[in-house]
Amino acid sequence: MFTFKDEIIQELAGIEEAGLTKRERIITSAQGSEVETESGPALNFCANNYLGLADDSRVREAAQDALEQWGFGMSSVRFICGTQSPHRELERELADWLGTDDAILFSSCFDANGAIFDVLLRAGDAIISDALNHASIIDGVRLCKATRYRYANGDVADLRRQLEAAREAGSERIMIVTDGVFSMDGCYAPLSEIVEAAEEFGALVMVDDSHATGFVGATGAGTPELLGVQVDVLSGTLGKALGGASGGYIAGPQEIVDVLRQRARPYLFSNTVAPAVVGGSLRAVRIARHADESRAALARNAELFRSLMAQAGFDLLPGSHAIVPVMFPGEDGARLAAQIADRMLELGVYVIAFSYPVVPKGKARIRVQLSAAHSEADVRRCVEAFVQARADIAQQLSR
Repeated sequence: MFTFKDEIIQELAGIEEAGLTKRERIITSAQGSEVETESGPALNFCANNYLGLADDSRVREAAQDALEQWGFGMSSVRFICGTQSPHRELERELADWLGTDDAILFSSCFDANGAIFDVLLRAGDAIISDALNHASIIDGVRLCKATRYRYANGDVADLRRQLEAAREAGSERIMIVTDGVFSMDGCYAPLSEIVEAAEEFGALVMVDDSHATGFVGATGAGTPELLGVQVDVLSGTLGKALGGASGGYIAGPQEIVDVLRQRARPYLFSNTVAPAVVGGSLRAVRIARHADESRAALARNAELFRSLMAQAGFDLLPGSHAIVPVMFPGEDGARLAAQIADRMLELGVYVIAFSYPVVPKGKARIRVQLSAAHSEADVRRCVEAFVQARADIAQQLSR
């Protein structure tokens, strides 16, 4: 008899046969621009540690102080006995930085995005989502009863068509949601045009700025600051540039934050962010707000990497963000990307290959992520490892 377990085993075998198995590598050190792995030390070019704060001594000290003063965990949800004064302090700091009335913490940005749509949108309303939005947005949209529309990535003409369709269908509340930076491509959403279209149709705009907050814009306040626009709602994470631990947030108008406190299921039924994470994240936010030198160093590193990789003949997606996708298109691209990433680790550079279902079939890539903590020598060594790994794999395949 063919059992459920047999079906899962067969599915896993198919993933392995297609070269799509994702294997976790064990790091035996703290996160940083260089890490220790089971196979030895390696420069780390695949973390979201954009400002180098994941192992910053100031952030660690703040987290330790918070642990001593406020304890290990809250053992409860916020409205029962899971709110301490540092939680509200962090929320107010985020709101002040991002230019919103208030902010509300969640255990992750995935939970934040999973919470908001069901609270704000009803049956007969409309949610219009960019086709390349993060999985957390996609899952959050699925949880709400609003009619769902999708527009092609960054295509404002298509967005307008969806807005027209929503209005013609009689939708009262309409929300547009987009990533500020698309994490697999490293490109920015056209927020100026999106906001203009939203104003014309009376729609709200929500932006997930997880891959921007802290290092994009003059003060690190993200893509709205960079592009000179105001949006209605922001979601983001504490788990990338802002110390890299865990936790997420929604920032926006007071009435939206207030209704989320009353009705958001991941907020009402999940433990609050741990005190040590709150303490470390609060310090990270205060560092990030004034990290002009680190933001400049990050921009230089990204520009240098893009320039050297282009000179070496690699296929890069265009852009200026610290996410730089190195593309390996075609049917065999996923396998080739994985082989090159494995060889690069042997050469002392840690990168990760991405393939279906994380990215579309035929568009495999190695997503390189620069950090302000990388030196120029680190960047050059990464490029040298790409060149060497490409040559080594080509030689193996020619045998």
